[in-house]
Amino acid sequence: MTQPTDRVIEAARARGLDVDVRERPQAGSLEEAAELLGLQPADIIKTLVVKRADDTYLFALIPGDKAISWPKLRAVVGVNKLKLPSPDLALAATGYERGTIVPIGSTTDWPIYADESIVGRRIAMGAGAHGYSLFVDADALIAAYGATVADISQPIDEIR
Repeated sequence: MTQPTDRVIEAARARGLDVDVRERPQAGSLEEAAELLGLQPADIIKTLVVKRADDTYLFALIPGDKAISWPKLRAVVGVNKLKLPSPDLALAATGYERGTIVPIGSTTDWPIYADESIVGRRIAMGAGAHGYSLFVDADALIAAYGATVADISQPIDEIR
């Protein structure tokens, strides 16, 4: 019987990436989720699907305790315009619903931009299905996908 996370696990295996997929309890906040998983909030990574003006996409990996910096990401990507697509477009671009999105096993291998602060960490991220988390070595993920590492985040309190 196939599990909702099988696509992620198979894609990781195909790239020689060691991942640990676990069921996770519901949490009411980032801090609660980190505590339940035995992590720091910065170790829970948001995978954001970002749409370019030419209707192509990219993934931005941002630590849970930070926000995406649009000016920094635009500069690294070399474009003037980027935006978050609607949930329907994100699903069509990746095959994953919001809240479950992970670059591993996406229906299209979009370029990945990883915030430099995740380097050297064991991270948790979406696992392709609600109620699951994927644990992976960030450096191994970056290497397996040829991700671009750059400063693309900002403190959350700077956007309020």
